[in-house]
Amino acid sequence: METKQLKWIYLAILSLIWGSSFILIKKGLVGLTAIQVGSFRIIFAALFLLIVGFKSLRKISRRQWKFVAITSFFGTFMPAYLFAIAETQVDSSIVAILNSLTPLNTLVLGIVAFGIQFQKRQVFGVFVGLIGCLLLVLSGDSASGSQNYIYVLLVVIATLSYAINVNLIKKYLHDLNSLSITTGNFAVLFLPALIILSTTNISQTFHFQETQHSILFVMILGVLGTGIANVVFFKLIQMSSPVFATSVTYLIPIVAFFWGLLDNEMLSPIQSVGAFIILIGVYLSAKK
Repeated sequence: METKQLKWIYLAILSLIWGSSFILIKKGLVGLTAIQVGSFRIIFAALFLLIVGFKSLRKISRRQWKFVAITSFFGTFMPAYLFAIAETQVDSSIVAILNSLTPLNTLVLGIVAFGIQFQKRQVFGVFVGLIGCLLLVLSGDSASGSQNYIYVLLVVIATLSYAINVNLIKKYLHDLNSLSITTGNFAVLFLPALIILSTTNISQTFHFQETQHSILFVMILGVLGTGIANVVFFKLIQMSSPVFATSVTYLIPIVAFFWGLLDNEMLSPIQSVGAFIILIGVYLSAKK
C-alpha cells in the first residue's frame, strides 16, 4: 500500500483509539486518584512494550538514548499525569477538544525552535485556535469558578508538551523505528512511575472492587491507548510530518464527544462554539 494511503489509515486508527482514551481516564478516576491513573497507565504500557519490543532497544544508539529519554518526559510522562488531574474537574469531551491545540502548538514550536517553513494561513489558524481555546476556558471558568480555569490550563500545558515531543522525534529520531522509540520511552519511565505509585495509598485500596474495575480500565488505556497507539503515532510522524501526525486531533473530539454523550456529558452553547472555532484553527494551521 502506498504511503499516502497508509498514513490516512493510521490517522483513522489513532483517532478511534485516542478518542476513547479520555472516557477511559474518566472511568479510571472512579476508583483511583489522578496520580494513580497516570502511574498505572505508564506501568501497563511499559510492561506490554517491554514484552513485545524488548529486542528493539538494541537499535537505539548511545547518542539517541538522550533524546529517547527527553521525548519520554514530554510525550508521555507529563501528559499522562496532567490529563488525569485535569479530568478530575473538566469533562472528558472538553479535554479532548482542548487536546486539538496540539497541532497548533506543534506549528508554533516548529517555527520558533526548529525552523520549519510555514504559510501566513497557518499562523492565522493558530490565532483562530487560541480564540476558541479562550472561549472554552472562560466558559468553564464562569460555570465552575477559578478552579476549572486552572485545570483547563493543565490540558493546554500537556498539548505544549506533545508539541515539543513530535518536533524532537522528527528532528532527532527520524531514523529510528517507531517500536524502538516507544519501547525506549517506557523503559525509561517504568521505574519512576512505579516509585510514584508506591507513594500513594494503592496498597490500602487495591482490594476494593471499585479500585480493581478502575485499574482494568487504565490497563486497557495503557496497553491500547498508550502502548500500541504510540507505536502507530511515531510511525505516522516519520512517514508524514509532525503537523500532519498531530492533526489526528481533528477526529479525536468527535469520538470523545460520542463517548461523553453516552456518559451524560453535554457542551454548553458557548463551549460548542469554542470547540468549533478550535477545529477551524487546527484545519487552517495543518493544511498545506
